Amino acid sequence: MLRSLVTAVLLFAATGLAQAAPVSVLMKTSHGEITLSLDPDKAPQTVQNFLRYVDEGFYNGTVFHRVIPGFMIQGGGLTAELEKKPAHEPIENEARNGLKNGRGSVAMARTSDPHSATAQFFINHRDNPSLDYPSFDGWGYAVFGRVTQGMDVVDAIAEVKTTSKAGRSDVPVETVTIESISRIEEAK
Repeated sequence: MLRSLVTAVLLFAATGLAQAAPVSVLMKTSHGEITLSLDPDKAPQTVQNFLRYVDEGFYNGTVFHRVIPGFMIQGGGLTAELEKKPAHEPIENEARNGLKNGRGSVAMARTSDPHSATAQFFINHRDNPSLDYPSFDGWGYAVFGRVTQGMDVVDAIAEVKTTSKAGRSDVPVETVTIESISRIEEAK
């Protein structure tokens, strides 16, 4: 019986039906901590890309450079001086994965090119169904996780005073720093 159970488990995993376990990361910001649960099952390439930047320490010292209350907070690609950090090649847009841009979800930022996402991400401050696939441009913004702890920190960041600076709008008057993002080791 044990042998048939092992065989069944191996066959299940081999057919690709086994779901990837969620991965959690801890984001330490100048306003507090935010825990994100990432969904490698529905957004495998996007999660892999995000974790590559996490593991490289890329996000350490970047800022939330675009803050719009009642919409979203965006960061992960600029320094405190609003200089763009060099990023890896863009990834394929996975917005067709069924995940929604709801309050507390985290998605990849991109340009008007649907397949231009690199390191920048945003956390939805409210439900933003207009960003879901298929959006205004036919693609949408790829959600790859959600806030599981620290939504109060997201709310606090969303309420900071903003200004225009270095040719950008909605920039926090006082810098909101992403001090670090690191993986949370799951208990076994």
